[in-house]
Amino acid sequence: MTISEERVREALKQVVDPELFVNIIDLGLVYVVDVQEVEDKSDVKIEMTMTSPACPAGPQLVSQSKAAVAAIEGVGNVDVKVVMVPPWTPDRMTEDARDQLGIF
Repeated sequence: MTISEERVREALKQVVDPELFVNIIDLGLVYVVDVQEVEDKSDVKIEMTMTSPACPAGPQLVSQSKAAVAAIEGVGNVDVKVVMVPPWTPDRMTEDARDQLGIF
């Protein structure tokens, strides 16, 4: 079964930043989703960032991201890498996230 990047991103919308109460996709924290077919499973590699290098919720967001993607039927290994380049900026947020946070 082929797993699409879109399906992975939809699953990652379940992961909500506990300080901002917005999901990590709408916040623009997920930079790369790479799906590789391996035998009868799909391995997923994710590169994501945090809103700040010292984000206290970082380990929680990584753990929840792995769990959300691993729950997709047909997914094998899930690797989540935290990157700080390029640095996150508020312009990466969706309009929905901006509305939720009152950023115009």
